[in-house]
Amino acid sequence: MTEARTAERQHEERVPMAAPKALYIHIPFCTNKCHYCDFTSYVLKGQPVDDYLDALEREMELTVKELPPERIDTVFVGGGTPTVLTPPQMKRFLESVKRHFPLVDDVEFTMEANPGTTDPEKLAAMFEGGVNRISFGVQSFNNELLERIGRIHNVDDVYRSLDNARAAGFTNLSIDLMFGLPKQTIESLEDSVEKALALDLPHYSLYSLKVEENTLFHKLYQRDELPLPSEDEEYSMYVHLMDRLKGAGYGHYEISNFAKPGYEGRHNSTYWRNEAYYGLGAGAHGYAGRKRHVNVKGVQPYIDYTHTKLPRLETHHVSEQEAIEDFMMVGLRLLEGVRSSSFAAQFPGTTLEDKFGDVLDKMLKDGLLERIDTADGDTVYKLSDRGVLFGNDVFGAFIGLEE
Repeated sequence: MTEARTAERQHEERVPMAAPKALYIHIPFCTNKCHYCDFTSYVLKGQPVDDYLDALEREMELTVKELPPERIDTVFVGGGTPTVLTPPQMKRFLESVKRHFPLVDDVEFTMEANPGTTDPEKLAAMFEGGVNRISFGVQSFNNELLERIGRIHNVDDVYRSLDNARAAGFTNLSIDLMFGLPKQTIESLEDSVEKALALDLPHYSLYSLKVEENTLFHKLYQRDELPLPSEDEEYSMYVHLMDRLKGAGYGHYEISNFAKPGYEGRHNSTYWRNEAYYGLGAGAHGYAGRKRHVNVKGVQPYIDYTHTKLPRLETHHVSEQEAIEDFMMVGLRLLEGVRSSSFAAQFPGTTLEDKFGDVLDKMLKDGLLERIDTADGDTVYKLSDRGVLFGNDVFGAFIGLEE
């Protein structure tokens, strides 16, 4: 270990660890595995769901003992498909969250859901248990395309699920759409976008397909059996999505996310601002005190671990340089950009220009970033319109500069 690294570690040990204000919980069960999914998820049939919920509560107990929370502003329950829980399981799970974590009165409490897994009784349990935001994994309004990517719902399920959610009292609803899918055309994407906008939801997330290892799509891709749109076609799809959503009055506040004013996702902003968060459940990631962890992934190993200790698969110290790079890489995903003052607050003693002067100059010259000097003396660097289209190139430019 270098002298500088040792000094950094000693400094951190003297500084009290700030408790995260955001909480992520992973429910790893699904009705089936989608062809593109590489998340920690397992087909529900035969799984020890109640034992898993017991284990989650044990991890909650161990977590708040190790790092007591002061307040929780946002909760996000992801998966898997959290809404495969039965109404009694859902009620029990949500009660355990509130029992161990001090949720603020205006907490943003999001749960992911698949269309077709949210009947009125389950939605009632969610609403009564404190969930106030639902993110539906719709992906497309084309039944043939849904079947092709391994989704089990159809378009009718989407409408029924949204109607049920509204009837249960939910108003903060979001849906995910995907583009760049096998055999997807710009015409089918345009049709999906129009049907999505007709729902008049407050939030939309739009993601391009990434072919990940350990998925069926990856196997097909390796065999040259995955008929993906060309790069030019995918580019046109993204441009159309941006133009159509912004034209409909939605703010493009993050590379993949659009919202009506006041409905921007608060929880994910924790990640984009490189702030701390609790991460619980099989395969979950967490970040606090300049340390990142990932939990064990198998359901039974996770259950077994929690009987005696926190179910950590890996924990690693985040160096200051890594944290600085993360700050830029995720922070620039926000269309509001990164502020010099925020950088200085997280990394006293240095500035954005000291660390990234040459890269910033090049990005500004290439028209990928814009610099704004604010009236209060701050400096903001944000993606230009062109930079939004080449975001990955911009983000990657700030990584590994000191290797």
